[in-house]
Amino acid sequence: MPPRRQDDIMDVDSDESDASLDYDEPRRKGKGKAPKKKDKRKSKVTEVPYAWEASYVRSWDTVQEDESGSLQTAVDDLIARGRRKRLFAPSKAIRRTIIRHLIIILDLSNSMMDRDMRPTRFDLSLEYTREFVNEWFDQNPLGQIGIVGMRAGVGERVGEMSGNPPDVLRAISERHKLEPTGDPSLQNAIEMAKSTMSHLPTHSSREILIIFGSLTTCDPGNIHETLESCIRDKIRISVVALAAEMKICRELCDKTGGQFGVAMNEGHFKDLLFELIPPPAQHSTSALTSRLASGAPANAPGSAGGDLMLMGFPTRLPDTSPPSLCVCHSEMRSQGFLCPRCSAKVCDIPTDCDVCGLMIVSSPHLARSYHHLFPVKAYRPVMTMEETANSSPTCHACAAMDTGADGISPLGRYRCTDCSNDFCTECDVFVHDVLHCCPGCER
Repeated sequence: MPPRRQDDIMDVDSDESDASLDYDEPRRKGKGKAPKKKDKRKSKVTEVPYAWEASYVRSWDTVQEDESGSLQTAVDDLIARGRRKRLFAPSKAIRRTIIRHLIIILDLSNSMMDRDMRPTRFDLSLEYTREFVNEWFDQNPLGQIGIVGMRAGVGERVGEMSGNPPDVLRAISERHKLEPTGDPSLQNAIEMAKSTMSHLPTHSSREILIIFGSLTTCDPGNIHETLESCIRDKIRISVVALAAEMKICRELCDKTGGQFGVAMNEGHFKDLLFELIPPPAQHSTSALTSRLASGAPANAPGSAGGDLMLMGFPTRLPDTSPPSLCVCHSEMRSQGFLCPRCSAKVCDIPTDCDVCGLMIVSSPHLARSYHHLFPVKAYRPVMTMEETANSSPTCHACAAMDTGADGISPLGRYRCTDCSNDFCTECDVFVHDVLHCCPGCER
């Protein structure tokens, strides 16, 4: 038997001691243990660079199935959440401005090309702005909207102030003309919006809505001077931020009585926009000045005074009428409306007559704006069977039977506090969101 070599004995004895020495030298083979490699599969799941990727990876956390595997429970919870929000909203009559003038300022800077909101902030803003314009004109038929963009350090007038929804939508329909570039300028955009509303009468509201996706602003002067001029001109500024909160944006909203919010995702972004559709409460000048002097926000509740204003109901010209020149476009047209004061012809209403300055509206427009001043009271949920002993077993509006629990009422019934009639879940939503009039008491 051959003798054992000395170097073999040394290799066996020093195997563990060399492990600590060879830890920093992973390239030496057969000595020690190499450092553990990170699991790439786990890192790909945990590291999510964009919010739109998270919505797909973790989508099961948003919607939960019930015991039978249906998603109807999640849908009912969303409806119940909206109804619960309406229950806490003020249902008493509040003085509001129904003749509104709004300038939408779109951020067209490079930061709007970020993909944290799918497909991009820019595309999502245009989509939600179109939906906002349609819903805004549906609930504020006497208002007008203008579009201003801010890019490359300047403010650009994208669309003129108009009360016709197709004209406003046409201004933001051509995407290639609104391609984002450069840095935004809040001061230049607000100054342009302010000059657009400088000729408006005092009985109408002046509002600015800013969709802001950047964290910087490139201003040529002191933006606080612009803020003071907006306060003097009674211009209300609201900001929907897509990136993060900026002190100047919060200050613009607080001092002018507007609303400020930071969108956390696509759904929250849309909710923040649609919260600005109802007309804001009107405040008196003295109350607003005293609140600002005391450091309180301008949108705190207070009293307000009112002014009378003149309106005219025009005569509608049929298609068969002979063509005549309109005062708004200087074109020969058959259709149109005649001003009741000066008999000038305009193409669309509501609008202000270009000859005599009279505001021309129609009675349906005025009636549709009326529900903001006197909203329908929130229906009280029926919680027990004892409360239904003396009431009809069916819905007073659609004559349907009870639909079951929906998140608030275990019976799916809601009762008007004035006429004591019961309504189902769908009719409750329809009455408060679309009809704006209780079918039982007709008010």
